[in-house]
Amino acid sequence: MMAHAKKARQFLSDEPRADWQDKALWAVRRKRDVAAGSVKEWEQLREQASQIRENVLSNLAEYLLQFEQAAQQNGVQVCWAENDRQFNETILRIIRDNQAVKVVKSKSMLTEECGLNHFLEKEGVEVVDTDLGERIIQFRNEPPSHIVLPAIHLKKEEVGELFHEKLGTEEGNSDPTYLTAAAREHLRKKFLEADVAITGVNFAVAESGTVVVCTNEGNADMGVHAAPVQIHCMGIEKIIPRNEHLGIFTRLLARSATGQAVTTYTSHYRKPKPGGQMYIVIADNGRSAHLGSGTYRNSLKCIRCGACMNTCPVYRRSGGYSYGSVIPGPIGSILAPVYRMKEKQDLPFASSLCGSCSSVCPVKIDIHSQLYRWRQEITEKKLISGTKRFVLSIAGRVLAGNMMYNFAGKAVRRALKHMPRKMIYNSLNVWGRDRELPEVPEMSFKEWYKKNGRNFKESQKKQ
Repeated sequence: MMAHAKKARQFLSDEPRADWQDKALWAVRRKRDVAAGSVKEWEQLREQASQIRENVLSNLAEYLLQFEQAAQQNGVQVCWAENDRQFNETILRIIRDNQAVKVVKSKSMLTEECGLNHFLEKEGVEVVDTDLGERIIQFRNEPPSHIVLPAIHLKKEEVGELFHEKLGTEEGNSDPTYLTAAAREHLRKKFLEADVAITGVNFAVAESGTVVVCTNEGNADMGVHAAPVQIHCMGIEKIIPRNEHLGIFTRLLARSATGQAVTTYTSHYRKPKPGGQMYIVIADNGRSAHLGSGTYRNSLKCIRCGACMNTCPVYRRSGGYSYGSVIPGPIGSILAPVYRMKEKQDLPFASSLCGSCSSVCPVKIDIHSQLYRWRQEITEKKLISGTKRFVLSIAGRVLAGNMMYNFAGKAVRRALKHMPRKMIYNSLNVWGRDRELPEVPEMSFKEWYKKNGRNFKESQKKQ
C-alpha cells in the first residue's frame, strides 16, 4: 500500500474526527463561495491574477532584480539563498551578527519548508511561533496540517488540555475566548523580549521593493514593531510587478482562503523603522528547476490560499498529515514530486480528479490536469508497483475497444450478481473494504437505450 493510503487509513480510523474535519473544511469552502459570489467581477479578477502571475514567471529574473534594487534603495538588506541550507545559515548569520538569542516568528510556509525552527533551536536560538494555530502545533511538536489553518485537525478540547499543560490554564476549560486570552498574555511577553522578528511574505512588489504580509491576528506587526531587527522570508515566486496589482490579489486571497472580504491586517513593509534593521531573504530552493520543467510551472502561480485543500474530497477525508509534505492537498501533490519524485510518486494518485480544486483556485492553476499529467509521467517511468501497472494495462485494453468493453461489462454484471460475497468483498477489493458496491443493473445504458431509446424520445416529444 502507498504511503498516503496508509496514513489516510490511520486518520480515518478515528471516524468522528474525520467527519468533523470534513465538515469544518467544507464550511470554509462554503464561506469562500459566498464571498466569491458577492464580487460580480470575480472571474475577471481570477483571469487578471492568472495573467499577472504568468507574466511574472516568464520574466522572473528581471522582476527579482528590480525588486532587489528598489529594496536596497529603501535601506533594506537583501540576501539570496540557493537552497534550504543557505537559507537557514543566512538567517542564523543575521541573528548572530545582531547578538540575538530570542526570535518571534509569524506564519511562513517557506521556513517550514526549510526546517528553520529546528535548525535555529539546535544553534541555541529560542524561536516562538506567534500565529495562534502555529503556536498550538509548536507546543505539540507537530508540523502544520493545513497552510492557512495549521491546527484544523485539533478540537478545542485538545487545545484546552494542551494549554493547561503548557500555560497553566484552568483544567477542563476549553472556551475559545478564554484560551485565546491566555495565548495573548503568553505571547505578549515573548514579543517584548524578542531580539528579532521573522515573517513570511505574501506578496513582494517589484517596482517599490515592498513586502506585504497578510494576517488575521496582527502578530507579524507586533513582532516587527517591537523587535529591533526584522527579517522577511520569501520564495522567488512571490513577486508581483506593480503596486496597482496588489488590490487584485488581496481581493482574491482572503475570500479564497477563509471567506473574508480581506484579512484583518494587510501590512506593507518598505524600509527599516528608525534605529532598526530590515532584511529580506529570498530563497530559490528548487524553484528555478521547477520553473524550467515547463509541464508543471503553472503550479508556481500558487498564492497559498488553501482553497484547493478546503474543497478536495480526498484531503478533507484523509487529513493533512497523510501527504507527508509541507504543502499538502492537491497543490502539494503537484509540488512534492517535482522535488522528490520517487519518494512522493503516490501523491498525484491521491485525488479524484473531480476538478473542484481548479475551479476554486484564485489564479486558475489547472491543478487536476497537472495531477493527471503526473500520473502519466510516473507510470511511464515505471515508478508505480508492478501489480498496479498490470492492472492498468488490462484496464487500458478493455476500455480501448467497444467489443472488449461490452463483453467485460456483461461479465462483471453477472459475476457481481451470482458470485459469493466472500469472493467479491476481499483484500483485492479495496473499494469494498468500507462501502457496499452499488446494485448491479440488468443491462448497460447502451443496451437499455438500444431497446428503449425510440420510445423514450417519442414520450419526451409528447410532453
